[in-house]
Amino acid sequence: MLEAAAKTSGHYKIDQQDLPAQQLPDQLIQSLPEQLGRGHTAVFQLDADLSFIETRYRPNRDLAVATRIDRQEPRLVVTLGMQGRSRFVERGGDEIVFSEGYTSITAFNCSNGERQYQADTELVQLRFSLTKTRLDQYIGENAAARLFNKGGVNLLSYKPISNSALIAANQLAGCNIPPPLKRMFIHGQAMSILAAEMHHLWQYTADSAYRFTEKDRALAYAARAILINEFRAPPPVAQLAKRVGTNQCKLKKLFHHYFDNTPYGIVLDIRMHKAYRLLQTRAGHIDAVAEFVGYNHASNFSAAFSKYFGISPRHIAKPASAPREGASPA
Repeated sequence: MLEAAAKTSGHYKIDQQDLPAQQLPDQLIQSLPEQLGRGHTAVFQLDADLSFIETRYRPNRDLAVATRIDRQEPRLVVTLGMQGRSRFVERGGDEIVFSEGYTSITAFNCSNGERQYQADTELVQLRFSLTKTRLDQYIGENAAARLFNKGGVNLLSYKPISNSALIAANQLAGCNIPPPLKRMFIHGQAMSILAAEMHHLWQYTADSAYRFTEKDRALAYAARAILINEFRAPPPVAQLAKRVGTNQCKLKKLFHHYFDNTPYGIVLDIRMHKAYRLLQTRAGHIDAVAEFVGYNHASNFSAAFSKYFGISPRHIAKPASAPREGASPA
């Protein structure tokens, strides 16, 4: 009920339980009240230990949706930020940001906080929630237990969405298969995405993790932030290392450890994901998109895009993607 909402900390707050809900044969739909904007969350319970949640929001004001999950079997949640950004703020003050183009992996067995959304901003997120029981079946109890060694909600990973997961996610978004085969399709795509986005969690041994400090982590994330902000014309690795206070050999090791990638690989991920989104949403012609993401020649961009995704940018671009006179893909 909207009357249960309240203004708090600059956000209009409403309890998740007060969102209008509709139970359909294959999914549960929770919608935003019309007074708060438009959007919904669709929950597909694929089986007892696995669910798929799709959220599409465009609130007309800064909005906070209060959520509370009491202690239960530990769960792992893999969130793909397809568009926009949001954040989850725990009652204790800790927060986790979910950004466009990134996959966030969190573990919890209880939570009490609120999901915060920005006014007049389109948000699309795909979440996959699976229990520790399911993880035990796949990776063994000992490996799964390492992911749930803290209380509350813990961020285990924050990495650019892989190209294979991005393709599977867009296939999910465009799925028009009728029930009950739709559930089978979603289940298959969910397995592909989880395998692509979670494999790195078990690549590192305890010894390799021990060699790195909190200062090393801060250096790695500071360097990545520079690449995110300057992806069109990124600094050379030597200059990037100097800017964050280390050497290029150490920086490459940090990128491999924390991001399972290289500085160039991070830039390529950013460029390709932004290009895919622009082409898909008719935001620019191929030549204009190539220039926007940092390529001087469209042919080089097309070759890189085809190698990265396994398909040509012309297969993604919409027929109506030609820009208006003076238009920019931004």
